Amino acid sequence: ASQRTAPSRPTPLIAATTMNVAGPIRSRPVPLSDGKKRGYGSADNRTDAVDVDMYLDVPSFELSLDDFEEYALARLKVLRKIEEMKTRNLSAEIFRTQLDTSIKTNLTISASPTDSKKIDPIATQKTDIASHFILRASYCRTEDLRRWFLAQECRLFRHRLESVATKSHGGSNDGLREFLARNDFDLDRVSRGEKDRLREMLMSVPGGPNPVEFQGTEYYKVPFVQALELVAKRECFVEKGCAYVPLVRIVSIVAAKFRVSLSKSLALAAGVFGQVAHDETARIGPLLKSMNSQYTGPGVATAVVGADGEEALTAATVDAMAEQSMPLCMQQLHTGLKRDHKLKHQGRLQYGLFVKGAGMSLEEHNLFFQREFTRIMTGEQFNKQYSYSIRHMHGKEGKRASYTPYNCTKIVLGNPPQSGVEHHGCPYKHYDDSNLSALLGKLKIGNATDRDTIMSLKKDGNPQLACAKHFEVMHPAATSVDGVNLDGVGNHPNAWFSASVQFHNSKSGGNGTTNMDVVKSEGVV
Repeated sequence: ASQRTAPSRPTPLIAATTMNVAGPIRSRPVPLSDGKKRGYGSADNRTDAVDVDMYLDVPSFELSLDDFEEYALARLKVLRKIEEMKTRNLSAEIFRTQLDTSIKTNLTISASPTDSKKIDPIATQKTDIASHFILRASYCRTEDLRRWFLAQECRLFRHRLESVATKSHGGSNDGLREFLARNDFDLDRVSRGEKDRLREMLMSVPGGPNPVEFQGTEYYKVPFVQALELVAKRECFVEKGCAYVPLVRIVSIVAAKFRVSLSKSLALAAGVFGQVAHDETARIGPLLKSMNSQYTGPGVATAVVGADGEEALTAATVDAMAEQSMPLCMQQLHTGLKRDHKLKHQGRLQYGLFVKGAGMSLEEHNLFFQREFTRIMTGEQFNKQYSYSIRHMHGKEGKRASYTPYNCTKIVLGNPPQSGVEHHGCPYKHYDDSNLSALLGKLKIGNATDRDTIMSLKKDGNPQLACAKHFEVMHPAATSVDGVNLDGVGNHPNAWFSASVQFHNSKSGGNGTTNMDVVKSEGVV
């Protein structure tokens, strides 16, 4: 994975006033021009501890609009990667490896374009802190957005802190101890006498140090209510209301404090977002409001191609591809369009941007919709009422912006469809249990056990997990198939579609055929 490179020349700067939205826990602004002020020295003497930040201080520096958006999208890719990996239930080792790769690719800045191993610590620090506060400002607006951001940021923070604890455990340069000191954690260290008194009890804790390691292990005494996670897992000794925690397990306590502080900060930011967004209407207000719907996955720049190398999604192949490779939300929109020969506004946006992102050209997009709509109206009516909006999606009208497809978060949090009239939305979020169960049976999604698992995830309020399970059922052993990129499955319909096409292309490369191959062999194309 290649790292991003720091720009050789500064771009024109503007004041990044959005940082005021981020809701500081400490109000002292920290300039990022001098790495030493936050423990950042040169690339040669920096430790792993500097990769972890509590984000307690709102930074004070300027960003260009381009950097503002670039930093935010870089971090958004990492957070969405975390969510996507959680939906796939990866092992802890694979999770750590893939997350490290994503962090290295998106949030690590190389000092030289010719040497990706040489890190620019100041630029990397700036990217990390700025991107966190920009997304904090963007995701503070609603309860659902705050909950999502809090969950992913806590997982990222814990991953980084655990990496520091693992690398520094037993070493002379203890990164975790340095992190605690740098962030003013006032912990009560257990004295040697008390440690010897409790030796037998401390060593009896599951996963604790062996007799040789015990002498060099530092223990800290904290109120047990601050170590509830460790208490629940029986990973610490409790006496007289205090939990005795070895240094390496302090991660759990620090992570809990980080969660509390970030949650408080998001709540504070929510109260002032409206005013700041209004003041910044012409510059960063629109960016903040649309950041959560920005598309960071595959399917925008390049069209999905079939096994023969030709574009997979055209007006002629879309019916077959809908049956074979579209996620349930898009299948339902396609079915509604074929049945009613029209779609309401939200449906046209959701489905139109999806097929555009999947590589359908403007001409094919217009031909496909015209073919269906003109079954109930004249061609002149279609051109007058709908052609403009299709050209607008593709950036050929209006302000000529090329719009990106909706991700799962935007679809799930959007307005639910009116039953029988509209077809947009997420079936795993907006359909009732009986209708969804009947639909899964009608479409023959897996066996009864598979459908029960999907329904259970839906009932538990995990629509994206249910969608990811749907993909897993319909694409068995996809993780072991060469050429299938599963990044974003369960997080974005276009990633789902792209991975499905890749899966069927790989399978048909052997001795099978895809639905699109059948369409072509029958002379439809």
